[in-house]
Amino acid sequence: MDLPDDPPVLRLIGRVRSTLRQREDAPKQGDEGAPEAWIDFDAAVAPALADLSAGVDVLVLTWFDRADRDVLVTRPRDDPGRPELGVFSTRSPDRPNPIGLHRVGILEVEGTSLRVRDLEALDGTPVLDVKPVLDPGTDR
Repeated sequence: MDLPDDPPVLRLIGRVRSTLRQREDAPKQGDEGAPEAWIDFDAAVAPALADLSAGVDVLVLTWFDRADRDVLVTRPRDDPGRPELGVFSTRSPDRPNPIGLHRVGILEVEGTSLRVRDLEALDGTPVLDVKPVLDPGTDR
């Protein structure tokens, strides 16, 4: 398969502000004890935040900037008792393109910042996009 030489260009739209500073401190999934965190957005994307409000769940895509992009095989949850799996079968942050996918609940909207729950990303993690959680059988 021929792949283009030039990778797509991603525009970072914000950063995570969290008390999680080290990978060892972060839960494996957001609903496993992640502290509340803030997502601070670039002012240029402020109009895109217009319809977000407290009580809404959204999907946040992040770039795991501290990930090891050479990892192709891992043990789920770093458990030596579990068999190795290809990273595309896991939620490991270490992968060729370390895009994080997080379902978070919005707790507060303050200007161009969102206070959220269930975000296990580390402080300073770049944010790539936010998408709505769609209800099955509807367009919203």
